[in-house]
Amino acid sequence: MLRRFLAVLLTCSILLPATVRAEDEAAPFDADLQRLAEIMGALHYLRGICGTNDGQKWRTEMQALLEAETPSGDRRTRMIASFNRGYNGFQQTYRTCTPAAHLVIRRYLIEGADISRNLTSRYAN
Repeated sequence: MLRRFLAVLLTCSILLPATVRAEDEAAPFDADLQRLAEIMGALHYLRGICGTNDGQKWRTEMQALLEAETPSGDRRTRMIASFNRGYNGFQQTYRTCTPAAHLVIRRYLIEGADISRNLTSRYAN
């Protein structure tokens, strides 16, 4: 009985670190998810200063993405950092809404839609 317990314990101790590493490894679509998160962060800031009355829409969309993807460890940290990078990058550049900000919003909405469509067509069940 003790021998069986030790064998199970040894097997678990060997497999558990591999399982944890597998969860933190990048998925083949992580670069796209990080870009999408960065776009959502930028939109969260830009649409706020441009008075589009979105409120927390893009933050909520980011939360929904995190809940759907359920990344853990480094993957989650990278996605959140991408969102914050998108937000902070434009916060440092734009204090008020400008024609350039409107152009960025339009381009990011198109790029985000393209990324979403490509991810869905490639990886959805």
